[in-house]
Amino acid sequence: MKKQIFSEREEFTSILPEYGRRKLLTYADSIRELAESFRDTENVRERMPQEVKADRRDYIWQKRLNENKDLMVEHLKEMAQIMTQLAEEARRCVPMGERRFKQISHALREVDIQLKNLYLIENERGRMEVSLTMRNMKKNSLTAEEIGDLLSVLLNMHLVSAADNSFFIGASWTTFYYVEEAKFHVLTGVAKAVKETEKISGDNYSIFETETGNLTAVLSDGMGSGEKACSDSTMVVELMQKFLEAGFQMDVAIQMINSALLAGGETSNMSTLDLCSMDLYSGECRFVKVGSAATYIKRQHLVDRISSGNLPLGIFQKTEMEIVGRSLIDGDYIVMISDGILDALSQGIGEDMLSELIGSANLENPGEMANAILNFCIHQSRGRIRDDMTVLVIGIWKKEEE
Repeated sequence: MKKQIFSEREEFTSILPEYGRRKLLTYADSIRELAESFRDTENVRERMPQEVKADRRDYIWQKRLNENKDLMVEHLKEMAQIMTQLAEEARRCVPMGERRFKQISHALREVDIQLKNLYLIENERGRMEVSLTMRNMKKNSLTAEEIGDLLSVLLNMHLVSAADNSFFIGASWTTFYYVEEAKFHVLTGVAKAVKETEKISGDNYSIFETETGNLTAVLSDGMGSGEKACSDSTMVVELMQKFLEAGFQMDVAIQMINSALLAGGETSNMSTLDLCSMDLYSGECRFVKVGSAATYIKRQHLVDRISSGNLPLGIFQKTEMEIVGRSLIDGDYIVMISDGILDALSQGIGEDMLSELIGSANLENPGEMANAILNFCIHQSRGRIRDDMTVLVIGIWKKEEE
């Protein structure tokens, strides 16, 4: 493919400056988010009534902050190292041969797009990306996705617009990135129930792409219930998403979030972390569990249960995480749950029967499957909802070849 498109006389050059600049800016934003979390914690302490600030409690508070200081220094060093590595990062890119460049430039001009340069980039995973610097010469509203479809035809490869591209092609020169289309696609479904004595759930989740072709699902169960549990689990989910989207290593992100929970004040701040990260190109999947309930992989009527025996975030200075890898295939389902589901089953047939329930489900839609599991568990507890309950289902299918 490359010999047909690119000139063999051209030499490989270093990575485009704009490519690294975007990542560095995102790193900086994430660090600011973490700083805001610590600042908000200090403000809460300042608003506490004076009579609550007894000498002993104040001593415990100061002791905890001092204990976290060394850990935060380690995290800052980790972040400095990440930025150093990124600044030194180089990717192979080669400009297009003049004749082929003119052919593509002419095709884009037919839709009023002016092309400045075009590169083929081999990323760190060995997959190809296409970089274009272009602008819209008229006021027509062409999207980055539409240009991607055109490039797919012109370059004879399936390309999709990168997640951080602008939606429309504007009048100023802008660099857009296109990547190879992933092999798999997913559908997701969620069902939730709030503890009967509360108005707000202590469970929170997020499903997002850290980069094109990598889907991540995060589920966190705040200890207790109500607003306090919701606040803790929200912080875990939001910070995890921001750090992973910025490109931080997963273990570093988890340790930083653990530190934020430990610095949350005199009251207990504990939350579970259940994370599933899928490579939609290869089907490889990583499950990361910190004090969370079991996760289930359904393959037709067979069910693989992934469980952990560690404690939630916010207890120890150095948290323990369990990481398990699996290879997914067409038609697999992933079922992630909060502790409330297991508590409900313990009132009836017992939590060991959940694998059998999931394996016997004949529903194809992830949303319907999530609702069926939730409703069954509520029925087993005789309609009582003694704890927040969340079921998150992800179905993965192989894309059809065109």
